[in-house]
Amino acid sequence: MTDKQRVALIFGGRSGEHDVSIVSARSVDRALDRNKYQVVPLAIDRQGLWTDASTARRVLDDSANRADKVVRFEGTSRLDPGLLDGTIDIAFPVLHGPFGEDGTIQGLFEMIDLPYVGSDATSSALCMDKIFCKRMFAQAGLPTSDWVELDLPTWSEDVRHVSVQCLDLGLPIFVKPARLGSSVGISKVTDPADLAPAIETAFAQGQRVLVEKGLDVREIEIAVIGNQHPRAAVPGEVVPGHDFYDYDDKYLDSTCQLLAPAPLEERQSATARELGVTVFQLLGCTGMARVDLFLEHDSGLFWVNEINTIPGFTPISMYPRLWELSGLSYSELIDELIRLGFERTR
Repeated sequence: MTDKQRVALIFGGRSGEHDVSIVSARSVDRALDRNKYQVVPLAIDRQGLWTDASTARRVLDDSANRADKVVRFEGTSRLDPGLLDGTIDIAFPVLHGPFGEDGTIQGLFEMIDLPYVGSDATSSALCMDKIFCKRMFAQAGLPTSDWVELDLPTWSEDVRHVSVQCLDLGLPIFVKPARLGSSVGISKVTDPADLAPAIETAFAQGQRVLVEKGLDVREIEIAVIGNQHPRAAVPGEVVPGHDFYDYDDKYLDSTCQLLAPAPLEERQSATARELGVTVFQLLGCTGMARVDLFLEHDSGLFWVNEINTIPGFTPISMYPRLWELSGLSYSELIDELIRLGFERTR
């Protein structure tokens, strides 16, 4: 008999962020206090099949810590029976992107009445969709860059007209899959000839694409935690090592600089934290989220970029680093997120 809470650590998944999820889960696994928790690793392969616990543990224990050096594995089950037998106390999904961060697995947890870490199904689905978020930001009067929304049928039927619409935003522009993270499928376009290939690259990741006007900005990240009364950590700043903060820059090359805390004036820091909490509450988030802002060089104004309800937990990820600087260690952060998951369920 044990009084330890059984935590299902769920990772992998069907999205293009499968590899990143594994690296994040390894960090969370190491941070979970074995005096408080019994960790039950649950891995989902690229086809959406769940593995047995021993395979999941093998993947977590692999020594690689890079998103291009993960263990390949295959599942066998449509759903791990351990989720249904009443032995799990809370689920901790570390699933970035579709089928993990978009409300799908959150809906499963709610259907089987299993407490879980993070935002509920509705907020998760909303935050995952960059187009829906842009609409919400604009409706709420929050500053966000101009954009064009694309769907595959419209693009296929009238490439020329759609291209003109996008180019009217002015170069440079960024082309993004609407429902993906970790900069997967994102392109920066500085030449009109590169627009169509960039859009095709984004459509390879989904049926809807967001095209945004590029701004001359600094990239500021705000880590938010809480339920009814969320709070923000000290801001961080990303200084890309590439032309922009792309997938390789984030996870493979380590050429970017992560400035924690961000070199901001006290007034700017307070404004950024307040804006991060405003976005968190606007979208109905609970538990955790990382709000990404832009700070324009010329005007000094903040722009809202996007929000991530399951931010990266890799060894270099900004979210845990900012909370560490704000007085919450990695293991304490995990404890707080689990506590908030139970609180929201109650």
